[in-house]
Amino acid sequence: MKEEYDFSNGERGKFYNKNATFNLPIYLEPEIESFVAKLAKEQKKNISEVVNALLFKDKELIELMRIP
Repeated sequence: MKEEYDFSNGERGKFYNKNATFNLPIYLEPEIESFVAKLAKEQKKNISEVVNALLFKDKELIELMRIP
């Protein structure tokens, strides 16, 4: 690494995009990953779709449990 870098010709915000969205990497335990992969194959969907469907169902259950 150099001791100093010259950024005098740099352009601030060149790659900035206020509408950018980021997908978080999610790491599943091997047992869960194989279970979800099997479900995805059976349903002819990708793993992301299956995981999202499962999480939405869990979210619904959690919200139902919160209501007094």
